[in-house]
Amino acid sequence: MMTKEDLPVLVFATHNANKAAEVERMLEGRYRILTLNDIGCNEEIIEDATTLEGNAQIKARYVKTQYGLDCFADDTGLEVDALDGLPGVKTARYAGENADSSANMEKLIHALDGVSEDKRQARFRTCICLIQGEEEVVLKGVCEGRIALALEGTEGFGYDPIFHPNSESRTFAEMSPAEKNTVSHRGQAVRKMVNALLARFQ
Repeated sequence: MMTKEDLPVLVFATHNANKAAEVERMLEGRYRILTLNDIGCNEEIIEDATTLEGNAQIKARYVKTQYGLDCFADDTGLEVDALDGLPGVKTARYAGENADSSANMEKLIHALDGVSEDKRQARFRTCICLIQGEEEVVLKGVCEGRIALALEGTEGFGYDPIFHPNSESRTFAEMSPAEKNTVSHRGQAVRKMVNALLARFQ
C-alpha cells in the first residue's frame, strides 16, 4: 500500500505551509507538496527579473539547481492602466522593500487620487513556473478588474480590499477564499498546473 512518503515530491517555492496544503488537496493525493522550510531552504532567493515570468523562473530554477527536486514557483503582479502598468513586477514592494500591504494600498490609492471610477481599470497576473525533470513550463492566469476608491472588505491579503474583479460587484476582500479562487488570477494558474500534473496519471 502506497504511503504519503511514496508519492512523487514537488517543492512549492514558498514558506507558506497553508498555500502548499491547498495545492496538495487540489492534486487529490497524487503528489506530496513540500515548502522551502521543509527542504531547509532558508536563504533569500533574489527576485530581480523584469517580468513576473522571470521571477517565477528564478525561484523554481534555484530550487531545482540547488536541491535537485522537482518544483514550482509563482509570482503575481497588479497592473493599473492609469499608471502605465505599475506597480507590476514590484507589486509586493510598491511602497518600499519592507512595506506592508497597508502601505502599498495607501500609495496606490494616493497615486490614483482624482482618477474617475471608469478610468481605474487594472488586472492581476500570476505566472507559475513548473519544473519536472528536464521539462520546464510556465502557466499563467489573468483577472481583469478595477481599483476601488477606498478599502472594502476584510478577507484575503495584499491588495484584495481595493480590487474589484469585473465579474463581481465585490472586492476580493469581500469574498470567501473559495469564491475568490473561482475567478482569481492565482486560482486560474494553479488549476492549469493541477490539470497538467493530474494528466500524467491518465
